[in-house]
Amino acid sequence: MTTRILNKRIFLNDSIEGKIDIIIGTHQIVNKDVKFNDLGLLVVDEEQRFGVKHKEKIKRFRAAVDVLTLSATPIPRTLHMSLMGIRDLSLVNTPPADRRAIRTRLLPMNDYIIQESVSREIRRGGQVFVVHNRVETIYEYGRYLESILPNIRIAIAHGQMREQNLEKVMLDYIEGRFDVLLSTTIIESGLDIPRANTIIINNAQNFGLSQLYQLRGRVGRSDVQAYAYLLVPAEKILSGVAHERLQVLQDLNDLGAGFKVASRDLEIRGAGNLLGSEQSGQIASVGLELYTQMVDRAVKKLLQTESGLAPEDIQVRLDHIEQSIPESYIHSSSHRLSLYKALGTLPTKEELWEFRNGVEDRFGILPESVLNIFRNAEVRLWGQLHGVEKIEHEKNRLRIQVKDASRLNHEKLVGWLCEQETPLSYIPENTLDYKNVPPEMNAILKSLKILEQVFTV
Repeated sequence: MTTRILNKRIFLNDSIEGKIDIIIGTHQIVNKDVKFNDLGLLVVDEEQRFGVKHKEKIKRFRAAVDVLTLSATPIPRTLHMSLMGIRDLSLVNTPPADRRAIRTRLLPMNDYIIQESVSREIRRGGQVFVVHNRVETIYEYGRYLESILPNIRIAIAHGQMREQNLEKVMLDYIEGRFDVLLSTTIIESGLDIPRANTIIINNAQNFGLSQLYQLRGRVGRSDVQAYAYLLVPAEKILSGVAHERLQVLQDLNDLGAGFKVASRDLEIRGAGNLLGSEQSGQIASVGLELYTQMVDRAVKKLLQTESGLAPEDIQVRLDHIEQSIPESYIHSSSHRLSLYKALGTLPTKEELWEFRNGVEDRFGILPESVLNIFRNAEVRLWGQLHGVEKIEHEKNRLRIQVKDASRLNHEKLVGWLCEQETPLSYIPENTLDYKNVPPEMNAILKSLKILEQVFTV
């Protein structure tokens, strides 16, 4: 395979004529003036650095091209789309051999911490990254470091430097001519310097969670123990969100924690707008869990189940039947609430029975009132199967409202209605009324089984 660096005109011609097998480029290759002869696979690395406009352009390829996006910390909206099943998701949790988890510390700014962390790294023959993300004050901060770190060789790098100067600084640092590289976030991705195993991030409260994770990943790229120091102003009171971001990074310092970090970022910032340009937000007012349920329900409605109904969409009113979880059976209120919630959303009868067996194994034989909750869930699943949107029981009558009249077997229904002393009656707007049903769950389930004959499944 031959690797070539082409100018734009030659590249455009060779791409159209199919003379290039693999193209490696920046955002430029998704522009409309770039055309391909027979593109088969598009790989997007560092997906979190792409904006919505670029991703919309990438969608142009999806109809005929396989698209693979890679990211250690996906943007909340992208992660949420994967969790909702809109996009496929694969995880690589196994770190490279001999890697060690990076020890992360959240500390107030002071001279001693910087002096101690830098000198310790230098003593063991390593190098240090110091991140100061303000170009206008980076040289002033560099003079401050020189004053507290005498005899330490310090280089400065930022994105506004001339290309030749920046390249020389980076090459000198890689070759060990400097001990400390003071830079902006230009080191966030793409660097692999095994000798650099300490990073100090100044004013860490101003960075995003994913950005901090990416910066921390610049160290610990060998079998040497690495350290990350998140420095915040000692006198400044951090906002709740800023403190939560920094605490998450300090807590999640194990190898392969990128997915966990991205998940916490999703919880903190929100999932964004699935159909708009916002890549985070739009969730604080309802909470992540409820928002996820709402989107999941909307997606299911678009996909349409056979009946067009989900179990939680079906109204079940069964008066005079006790349905509760006694505190004497499950002491924890959070466990009881979780059980109530799960029973309202289980999608199949098999999963309902499996869940029931799990509850019995954990808490013991089910009391009658708890059994009735499981039977109520079974009634909901019956309604979903037959396209019924409402099931009520009162005064020994079972009333069933059908959402779609096409789900009824009209021939059998008419035949049953014509029988003498029939317990079944039909009310306009697709409602069936079944008499002589005692207020007991077993009797209700038995009656629903009988009524199946007037439905087409």
